[in-house]
Amino acid sequence: MFFTNLTNILNDINNTLFPRVCFGCNAHLIRGERLLCTVCRNDLPFTEYTFNAENPVDRIFYGRIAIKKAASFLFYRQNGIVQRLIHQLKYKNHPEISAFLGDWYGQLLRRDEGLDQHIDMVIPVPLHRKKQRARGYNQVSGFAQRLAKHLDAEYHDALLVKTANTKTQTTKGRIGRWLTNKALYTVTQKMPLKNKRILLVDDVITTGATMETCARTLTEIPGTTVYIASMAVVPLP
Repeated sequence: MFFTNLTNILNDINNTLFPRVCFGCNAHLIRGERLLCTVCRNDLPFTEYTFNAENPVDRIFYGRIAIKKAASFLFYRQNGIVQRLIHQLKYKNHPEISAFLGDWYGQLLRRDEGLDQHIDMVIPVPLHRKKQRARGYNQVSGFAQRLAKHLDAEYHDALLVKTANTKTQTTKGRIGRWLTNKALYTVTQKMPLKNKRILLVDDVITTGATMETCARTLTEIPGTTVYIASMAVVPLP
Protein backbone atom coordinates (compact mmCIF):
# COMPACT_ATOMS: atom_id res chain seq x y z
CA MET A 1 0.00 0.00 0.00
CA PHE A 2 2.85 2.37 0.91
CA PHE A 3 4.61 1.86 -2.43
CA THR A 4 1.32 2.22 -4.34
CA ASN A 5 0.61 5.53 -2.60
CA LEU A 6 4.18 6.69 -3.19
CA THR A 7 3.92 5.85 -6.88
CA ASN A 8 0.67 7.79 -7.19
CA ILE A 9 2.22 10.80 -5.44
CA LEU A 10 5.27 10.74 -7.72
CA ASN A 11 3.03 10.45 -10.77
CA ASP A 12 0.94 13.39 -9.60
CA ILE A 13 4.10 15.48 -9.08
CA ASN A 14 5.38 14.49 -12.52
CA ASN A 15 2.04 15.40 -14.12
CA THR A 16 2.11 18.77 -12.38
CA LEU A 17 5.63 19.56 -13.59
CA PHE A 18 5.17 17.99 -17.02
CA PRO A 19 1.42 17.89 -17.64
CA ARG A 20 0.12 15.27 -20.04
CA VAL A 21 -2.45 16.60 -22.46
CA CYS A 22 -5.24 15.01 -24.45
CA PHE A 23 -4.36 14.54 -28.13
CA GLY A 24 -7.95 15.30 -29.00
CA CYS A 25 -8.58 18.60 -27.21
CA ASN A 26 -5.32 19.53 -25.39
CA ALA A 27 -7.00 19.38 -21.97
CA HIS A 28 -4.78 18.17 -19.13
CA LEU A 29 -5.18 14.45 -18.51
CA ILE A 30 -6.03 13.31 -15.01
CA ARG A 31 -5.06 10.12 -13.23
CA GLY A 32 -6.34 7.07 -15.10
CA GLU A 33 -6.57 8.84 -18.46
CA ARG A 34 -4.14 8.00 -21.26
CA LEU A 35 -3.67 9.81 -24.58
CA LEU A 36 -7.32 10.91 -24.68
CA CYS A 37 -9.45 12.50 -21.98
CA THR A 38 -12.72 10.88 -20.98
CA VAL A 39 -14.74 13.48 -22.90
CA CYS A 40 -12.86 12.87 -26.17
CA ARG A 41 -13.10 9.10 -25.73
CA ASN A 42 -16.85 9.41 -25.44
CA ASP A 43 -16.95 11.73 -28.46
CA LEU A 44 -14.96 9.47 -30.79
CA PRO A 45 -16.97 8.86 -33.99
CA PHE A 46 -17.10 5.06 -34.14
CA THR A 47 -18.28 3.65 -37.46
CA GLU A 48 -19.79 0.51 -35.89
CA TYR A 49 -19.04 -1.22 -39.21
CA THR A 50 -18.36 -4.93 -38.79
CA PHE A 51 -17.13 -7.80 -40.92
CA ASN A 52 -20.51 -9.43 -40.45
CA ALA A 53 -22.60 -7.13 -42.66
CA GLU A 54 -22.18 -5.04 -45.79
CA ASN A 55 -21.01 -1.50 -45.04
CA PRO A 56 -19.81 1.62 -46.93
CA VAL A 57 -16.14 0.56 -46.69
CA ASP A 58 -17.00 -2.61 -48.60
CA ARG A 59 -18.64 -0.52 -51.29
CA ILE A 60 -15.48 1.54 -51.81
CA PHE A 61 -13.88 -1.58 -53.29
CA TYR A 62 -16.80 -3.04 -55.23
CA GLY A 63 -15.82 -3.71 -58.84
CA ARG A 64 -12.21 -2.80 -58.15
CA ILE A 65 -10.62 -5.67 -56.25
CA ALA A 66 -11.81 -9.08 -55.06
CA ILE A 67 -11.39 -8.76 -51.31
CA LYS A 68 -13.35 -10.81 -48.78
CA LYS A 69 -14.51 -7.95 -46.52
CA ALA A 70 -13.59 -4.46 -45.35
CA ALA A 71 -14.26 -2.36 -42.27
CA SER A 72 -12.91 0.63 -40.37
CA PHE A 73 -12.79 1.67 -36.73
CA LEU A 74 -13.48 5.43 -36.78
CA PHE A 75 -14.73 8.21 -39.03
CA TYR A 76 -12.09 10.71 -40.17
CA ARG A 77 -13.45 14.23 -40.52
CA GLN A 78 -11.72 17.55 -41.08
CA ASN A 79 -10.88 19.31 -37.79
CA GLY A 80 -12.25 16.37 -35.80
CA ILE A 81 -10.78 14.40 -32.92
CA VAL A 82 -9.63 11.57 -35.18
CA GLN A 83 -7.82 13.93 -37.55
CA ARG A 84 -5.98 15.49 -34.61
CA LEU A 85 -5.15 12.09 -33.16
CA ILE A 86 -3.71 10.75 -36.41
CA HIS A 87 -1.81 14.01 -37.03
CA GLN A 88 -0.07 13.49 -33.69
CA LEU A 89 0.63 9.88 -34.64
CA LYS A 90 2.11 10.62 -38.05
CA TYR A 91 3.85 13.95 -37.65
CA LYS A 92 4.48 14.58 -33.93
CA ASN A 93 6.40 11.43 -33.00
CA HIS A 94 3.69 9.65 -31.03
CA PRO A 95 3.73 6.02 -32.25
CA GLU A 96 2.06 4.96 -28.99
CA ILE A 97 -1.24 6.18 -30.46
CA SER A 98 -1.05 3.39 -33.03
CA ALA A 99 -0.88 0.64 -30.41
CA PHE A 100 -3.55 2.39 -28.31
CA LEU A 101 -6.02 2.29 -31.20
CA GLY A 102 -4.96 -1.24 -32.13
CA ASP A 103 -5.71 -2.57 -28.66
CA TRP A 104 -9.12 -0.91 -28.68
CA TYR A 105 -10.11 -2.09 -32.15
CA GLY A 106 -8.52 -5.51 -31.64
CA GLN A 107 -10.80 -6.24 -28.70
CA LEU A 108 -13.80 -5.42 -30.90
CA LEU A 109 -12.58 -7.54 -33.82
CA ARG A 110 -11.98 -10.49 -31.54
CA ARG A 111 -15.76 -10.57 -30.96
CA ASP A 112 -16.69 -9.83 -34.58
CA GLU A 113 -18.75 -12.74 -35.91
CA GLY A 114 -17.77 -11.80 -39.47
CA LEU A 115 -14.24 -13.00 -38.76
CA ASP A 116 -15.47 -16.53 -38.16
CA GLN A 117 -12.55 -17.89 -40.13
CA HIS A 118 -9.24 -17.39 -38.38
CA ILE A 119 -7.03 -14.58 -39.73
CA ASP A 120 -3.61 -16.10 -40.37
CA MET A 121 -1.62 -12.94 -40.90
CA VAL A 122 -1.82 -9.18 -40.32
CA ILE A 123 0.16 -6.96 -42.70
CA PRO A 124 0.46 -3.16 -42.49
CA VAL A 125 0.53 -1.01 -45.61
CA PRO A 126 4.27 -0.31 -45.89
CA LEU A 127 6.11 2.98 -46.05
CA HIS A 128 9.07 3.39 -48.36
CA ARG A 129 12.27 2.80 -46.40
CA LYS A 130 13.40 6.44 -46.85
CA LYS A 131 10.14 7.83 -45.48
CA GLN A 132 10.16 5.34 -42.61
CA ARG A 133 13.76 6.24 -41.80
CA ALA A 134 12.88 9.94 -41.75
CA ARG A 135 9.79 9.43 -39.56
CA GLY A 136 11.41 6.77 -37.42
CA TYR A 137 8.51 4.30 -37.64
CA ASN A 138 5.59 3.16 -39.77
CA GLN A 139 2.52 4.74 -38.18
CA VAL A 140 0.45 1.63 -38.95
CA SER A 141 2.83 -0.90 -37.35
CA GLY A 142 1.70 -0.61 -33.75
CA PHE A 143 -1.95 -0.80 -34.79
CA ALA A 144 -1.32 -3.90 -36.91
CA GLN A 145 0.77 -5.58 -34.22
CA ARG A 146 -1.96 -5.17 -31.61
CA LEU A 147 -4.63 -6.45 -34.00
CA ALA A 148 -2.48 -9.51 -34.67
CA LYS A 149 -2.14 -10.16 -30.94
CA HIS A 150 -5.88 -9.93 -30.30
CA LEU A 151 -6.68 -12.11 -33.32
CA ASP A 152 -3.99 -14.69 -32.49
CA ALA A 153 -2.46 -14.06 -35.91
CA GLU A 154 1.07 -13.64 -37.20
CA TYR A 155 2.37 -10.13 -37.81
CA HIS A 156 4.59 -9.47 -40.83
CA ASP A 157 5.95 -6.13 -41.98
CA ALA A 158 8.63 -7.32 -44.41
CA LEU A 159 6.60 -9.44 -46.85
CA LEU A 160 4.92 -6.45 -48.55
CA VAL A 161 7.21 -3.55 -49.43
CA LYS A 162 6.94 -0.22 -51.18
CA THR A 163 9.42 0.12 -54.02
CA ALA A 164 9.33 3.88 -54.66
CA ASN A 165 9.19 6.95 -52.46
CA THR A 166 6.19 9.06 -53.48
CA LYS A 167 4.94 12.41 -52.25
CA THR A 168 1.89 12.65 -50.02
CA GLN A 169 -1.33 11.77 -51.82
CA THR A 170 -3.87 13.55 -49.63
CA THR A 171 -4.79 16.02 -52.41
CA LYS A 172 -5.09 13.44 -55.18
CA GLY A 173 -8.31 11.92 -56.43
CA ARG A 174 -8.98 8.20 -56.82
CA ILE A 175 -7.64 7.94 -60.39
CA GLY A 176 -4.55 9.98 -59.54
CA ARG A 177 -3.79 7.80 -56.54
CA TRP A 178 -4.33 4.62 -58.51
CA LEU A 179 -1.94 5.74 -61.25
CA THR A 180 0.67 6.75 -58.67
CA ASN A 181 0.35 3.54 -56.67
CA LYS A 182 0.30 1.18 -59.63
CA ALA A 183 3.25 -1.25 -59.39
CA LEU A 184 4.64 0.54 -56.31
CA TYR A 185 4.14 -2.45 -54.03
CA THR A 186 5.65 -5.90 -54.26
CA VAL A 187 6.07 -9.00 -52.12
CA THR A 188 9.49 -10.17 -51.02
CA GLN A 189 8.46 -13.82 -50.50
CA LYS A 190 5.44 -15.57 -51.96
CA MET A 191 5.53 -18.91 -50.17
CA PRO A 192 4.65 -17.60 -46.66
CA LEU A 193 1.57 -15.89 -48.17
CA LYS A 194 0.16 -18.82 -50.15
CA ASN A 195 -3.28 -20.00 -48.98
CA LYS A 196 -3.34 -17.46 -46.15
CA ARG A 197 -6.18 -15.32 -44.83
CA ILE A 198 -4.59 -11.88 -44.62
CA LEU A 199 -5.80 -8.76 -42.82
CA LEU A 200 -4.34 -5.75 -44.65
CA VAL A 201 -4.21 -2.67 -42.42
CA ASP A 202 -3.80 1.08 -43.02
CA ASP A 203 -4.35 4.31 -41.11
CA VAL A 204 -6.97 6.22 -43.15
CA ILE A 205 -9.00 5.08 -46.15
CA THR A 206 -9.98 7.96 -48.42
CA THR A 207 -10.38 6.81 -52.01
CA GLY A 208 -9.12 3.29 -51.26
CA ALA A 209 -6.49 3.44 -54.02
CA THR A 210 -3.54 2.50 -51.80
CA MET A 211 -5.37 -0.43 -50.22
CA GLU A 212 -6.61 -1.53 -53.65
CA THR A 213 -3.09 -1.65 -55.04
CA CYS A 214 -1.68 -3.49 -52.01
CA ALA A 215 -4.57 -5.96 -51.99
CA ARG A 216 -4.14 -6.62 -55.72
CA THR A 217 -0.49 -7.46 -55.13
CA LEU A 218 -1.44 -9.92 -52.37
CA THR A 219 -4.32 -11.56 -54.27
CA GLU A 220 -2.00 -12.41 -57.15
CA ILE A 221 -0.52 -15.07 -54.88
CA PRO A 222 -2.41 -18.40 -55.14
CA GLY A 223 -4.95 -19.09 -52.40
CA THR A 224 -4.78 -15.77 -50.57
CA THR A 225 -7.92 -14.24 -49.07
CA VAL A 226 -7.65 -10.56 -48.19
CA TYR A 227 -9.59 -8.63 -45.58
CA ILE A 228 -9.13 -4.87 -45.15
CA ALA A 229 -9.23 -2.77 -41.98
CA SER A 230 -8.18 0.75 -41.07
CA MET A 231 -7.99 3.07 -38.12
CA ALA A 232 -10.35 5.45 -39.86
CA VAL A 233 -12.29 6.12 -43.05
CA VAL A 234 -13.35 9.38 -44.65
CA PRO A 235 -17.18 9.27 -44.76
CA LEU A 236 -18.60 8.90 -48.25
CA PRO A 237 -20.47 11.99 -49.50
